[in-house]
Amino acid sequence: MRWTGRRQSGNLEDRRGGGRFALGGGIGIIVVIVALLLGKNPQELMSIIPGQEQEQTASGGTPSDEQARFVDAVLVDTEDVWNELFKQMGRQYKEPTLVLFSGQTSSACGFASSATGPFYCPGDEKVYIDLSFYQELKDRFRAPGDFAMAYVIAHEVGHHIQKLMGTTDRVDRMRGRISEAEYNKLSVKLELQADFLAGVWAHHDQRMKDVLEEGDIEEALQAANAVGDDRIQRENQGTIVPDAFTHGTSEQRMRWFRKGFETGDIQQGDTFSASSL
Repeated sequence: MRWTGRRQSGNLEDRRGGGRFALGGGIGIIVVIVALLLGKNPQELMSIIPGQEQEQTASGGTPSDEQARFVDAVLVDTEDVWNELFKQMGRQYKEPTLVLFSGQTSSACGFASSATGPFYCPGDEKVYIDLSFYQELKDRFRAPGDFAMAYVIAHEVGHHIQKLMGTTDRVDRMRGRISEAEYNKLSVKLELQADFLAGVWAHHDQRMKDVLEEGDIEEALQAANAVGDDRIQRENQGTIVPDAFTHGTSEQRMRWFRKGFETGDIQQGDTFSASSL
C-alpha cells in the first residue's frame, strides 16, 4: 500500500505507555493490596468501585514509529473516503477517534487488553488497537502485509459507519428479545457488513488516491480468511459450532469484502436482507 505523504489525522490518540489509574487515597491502596492477594488486576477492581475514575494520559503529535504512522495514514484515508461518501448521501460524516494502546486500557465499553484484539466501541465512538496485533496477524493468523492491517482498521471503522447509520442500535435493541442463537446470527450479519464496508473503503481509496500495490487485495482477503469463525474454532477447539459464530465464516468474510471492493456501492451491503450470507 502506498501510504507515505498523507496529512496527519487529528483523531489519533496515543495511550501507549501512558495508562494509569487515579487511586482514591486509602481506598486505592486497599484495592491494590486486595487485588494482588487475589491475583487480580487492580485496574479491573477499580472499575467497579463508585467514584474511582480511570485516568488515561495520551500523547499528541505525529507518532514517530512506522507502525503508528501507517495506522495514522490509513485513518486519514478512511476519513477522506467516508467524508466524501457521506456528502454524496447528503449527510455529514462524524470522524471517529482511533486509540493506540499497549497492554491494556479502558473504554466506554469496558476494560480492554491486548487479548481483546482491535475493536470499535459505539459508546465513545472510538476504535481501539494494540499494535502487537500486527505481529499476531502475521504470526498466529499467517496474514502478513500492510494492507492486511489496513483491512482490520477499515473493518473497525465500518462498525463506526454502522453506528452512524443506526444499524448498531437496531441490532442492540434485539438483545434479550430473541434467543442467543438468533442474536448471534444478527451479530454475524453486522460483522459481515463491516467487512463489506471495508471493501467499499478500499474501492474508493484506490479511486481517489491510487494506493493499491500488487498483492494488496490478496493480503486483505487472506486476513479475512484467517479470522473466519470456522477457521478459528477449528484451530482452537477442533470442531466447528455454527450457532456460536459471531463474525462469519472465512468464505463469507472474504466474499463480502470482495463485493464491497468490486462494487464500491454502499447500497449493496444489506447483509440483513440477503437471502444467503
